[in-house]
Amino acid sequence: MLKKLCLFLCLLLSTVGLVCAQFVKEYRVAEKAGIEKVSLNFSSYKSETKVKRSAGMDPLRIHGHLLQANILPDFRSTTSKNRVAASLIHKNIESDNLGKSITSKLFSTTTGFDHSWDVGLTSSYVYDLDFNLGMGTADFDLAQLAVSTLKIKSASADVFIHYSSNTPNPIGMDTLLVTLNMGAVDLHQAQLAQAKKVIIEVNYGQISLNYGQPQTSKAQVIAAVGGGTIYLKLPPESSPVKIRMKTTPLCRIALPDYLRAIGEDTFVTKGYAASDPRLLEFILDVGVGAVTVE
Repeated sequence: MLKKLCLFLCLLLSTVGLVCAQFVKEYRVAEKAGIEKVSLNFSSYKSETKVKRSAGMDPLRIHGHLLQANILPDFRSTTSKNRVAASLIHKNIESDNLGKSITSKLFSTTTGFDHSWDVGLTSSYVYDLDFNLGMGTADFDLAQLAVSTLKIKSASADVFIHYSSNTPNPIGMDTLLVTLNMGAVDLHQAQLAQAKKVIIEVNYGQISLNYGQPQTSKAQVIAAVGGGTIYLKLPPESSPVKIRMKTTPLCRIALPDYLRAIGEDTFVTKGYAASDPRLLEFILDVGVGAVTVE
């Protein structure tokens, strides 16, 4: 009887090991003379995703750890003249709906999201990045990368966009767009993106914007939260900054004393000049919650 019990336990443990085993997937776009721009459309229904500069000269390398073998990604790439168009679609065949994803995030006691992706880019190309993340976390380290557009959409995620080195985007970003139904967006060292237009919208959650240093070009930043908080770190007060508030009586507002009102719900820094080519304009919109500016 004891031998049978031991055999059963061994079989059970080996079965659990097989179920929990992860499948490693590798995708790459090989280096080719003449390539200048890379467009990536990345979609994953549930994952921990990291994007950063990688060693080597390949325009794109993607490394994935997948928990389920029956939900495999579809990767494709085409090259036309000087441009690569690549897509990775990791679709949930079980079709988790939005309500289920949000409920899982609210009440889950685990921190994993079944799958993880590492997306490697290089400094030799210009990138247009479009990410659709159903649920999970995303870490974008854009240091030493030339990114012309970055678009992130998610049902329920926490998104961190930052620069691990103090080197600005060499080409300047046209648009940085993040839209979440539920979650948090943390944009750190935002001035290094050199983005002309930043739009961040969160239905329920929080937005943190750190513009701690002056920006060298003009930009408009729109941050909107239906229910939650916005935190904004301004550059030194000598920098040209204009802030316009769109709030309700259910929103608490905290502003630094040095900001000067120039109209209803509109404030400027000491260095403000409407004609300044470095003008940084913020539009902050909160329905229920709080806005804190420092």
